[in-house]
Amino acid sequence: MSSETNSSRVRIASYLLAAVALVTILAVHLLASLFAGLLVFELVHVIAPRLEKHFATERGRLIAVALLSALVVGGFILAVIGAIAFFRSDAGNLAQLSERVEGILHQIRAGTPDWLIDTLPISFDQLQQSGPQLLRDHAAQLQKMGMNAAIGFAHVVFGMIIGAVIAIQETTHALNARAPAPLVVALTERVQRLADAFRRVVFAQVRISAINTTFTAIYLMVALPLFGVHLPLTKTMIAITFLVGLLPVIGNLISNTVILLVSLAHSPQVAISSLTFLVVVHKLEYFLNAKIVGGQINARIWELITAMLLMEAIFGLPGLVAAPVVYAWVKEELTRVGLV
Repeated sequence: MSSETNSSRVRIASYLLAAVALVTILAVHLLASLFAGLLVFELVHVIAPRLEKHFATERGRLIAVALLSALVVGGFILAVIGAIAFFRSDAGNLAQLSERVEGILHQIRAGTPDWLIDTLPISFDQLQQSGPQLLRDHAAQLQKMGMNAAIGFAHVVFGMIIGAVIAIQETTHALNARAPAPLVVALTERVQRLADAFRRVVFAQVRISAINTTFTAIYLMVALPLFGVHLPLTKTMIAITFLVGLLPVIGNLISNTVILLVSLAHSPQVAISSLTFLVVVHKLEYFLNAKIVGGQINARIWELITAMLLMEAIFGLPGLVAAPVVYAWVKEELTRVGLV
């Protein structure tokens, strides 16, 4: 058997194994772990060269990479704790929000037929009184949600640790004279290209989220106050806009829903104004995706939307989130072998 034929079989085997691994990850809901690992891996790769040049020995470089990996993982955990503290600091505005909700309920009752009035809550206090009963009725579901959130957080942390370990192992290869097996080399190439696709898409998405957050901050903190409108939870809404904006498409829907609900709690007029603003920003995001993300992965917007629709139909929400990265990876692999 010629070496060229053997090399081709190894490469095909690596493609099949990579595809099976990706489908399995999506099927068992480990996408967050994968992305967390890739994020740490890429951050270490971006920062490590700046540190390694200050160390004369390979062992010193290994120590630097290990410390950097620990700092990245620890920084993420501290960022989560800080985010929780930040959202709690804005909780005092919930009292203002409850007053607005109560006013809206009274307005709704005033324009509601008599036969329907009895089915509506009279005040926000009644909603609060019915809250404990709702909690008791749905205790099992809430407990399951809390457990899923804890498991999801653990998956993310373990994914980051795995990404850090892989980054460290890459450094140790310089200390190991033994050459890796051909399949290991091919699989490493697949992972590196997936990581590169992830870096290009995510860094582009960060730019898009930052632009959307800037527009949202201007609207909430400048435009509305000029007309005497001061919405509660402004800091929280801006933070949510940036964080969930890192998710393509679905992130915008989440932040838009939050802003619209808080605006509705103030008044219907503000809700209409916010809806108009959000529609404009949402349309702007299509152009941003086409220019920024599409430019990074050499894809047109219709290609990305098609990939999102297809993967969402197969894998649900995780497929929708993974679609830009997977499409960029597959297209790069096909380009490297001259098929596209």
